[in-house]
Amino acid sequence: MFVGHFAVAFAAKRAAPRTSLGVLFAAAQWADLLWPFLLLAGVEEVRIDPGNTAFTPLAFVRYPISHSLLTVAGWSLLAGGVTWSLTRYRAGAITVGAAVASHWVLDAVSHRPDMPLSPFGPTVVGLGLWNSVPATIAVETAMFVTAIWLYATATRPRDATGRYALWSLVAFLSLTYLGASFGPPPPNVRALAFTGIAGWLLPFWAAWADRHRA
Repeated sequence: MFVGHFAVAFAAKRAAPRTSLGVLFAAAQWADLLWPFLLLAGVEEVRIDPGNTAFTPLAFVRYPISHSLLTVAGWSLLAGGVTWSLTRYRAGAITVGAAVASHWVLDAVSHRPDMPLSPFGPTVVGLGLWNSVPATIAVETAMFVTAIWLYATATRPRDATGRYALWSLVAFLSLTYLGASFGPPPPNVRALAFTGIAGWLLPFWAAWADRHRA
């Protein structure tokens, strides 16, 4: 998924209103924020293989550290623990940990069977939502629109920045999703990895918008 992960972050703000939307963005996307560095290091592997599924041209060969169930569970516990140690905010710690864990669940729904359960075994799972472009877009769009509504009705802009920073972020995510859905495949894995690294800017954008909303 793509905007489905951001939908989790927007919706999670209701569960932990004192937690920055930027932190929730980073939590929901943590596996994908880590992944490009592991690609560049040669620790994990992906192939550009148009037709691998109907929705994405990527074939995920090996990503046991960023995307296995066991390691994502570890990242989830670590994120929740760090949040608790820094803030002593129980709802925030639980929500951040759950947002990290949600990434594996949503990817397991989307991917063909390539989501590892553990870094140490061959077992992989995946329900294959990506085998249908209309179904993928319908599910993710419904999640994203609902989550934006939940966030927008749970907060209000303190100033003009709070309004425009939010809706420009929503517009950017929407356009990026359309490009990923219907645009050409990445030219190579290195370009894909650097595009993934650029995704680190999104939590800062989300945090900026959130600071200007009450």
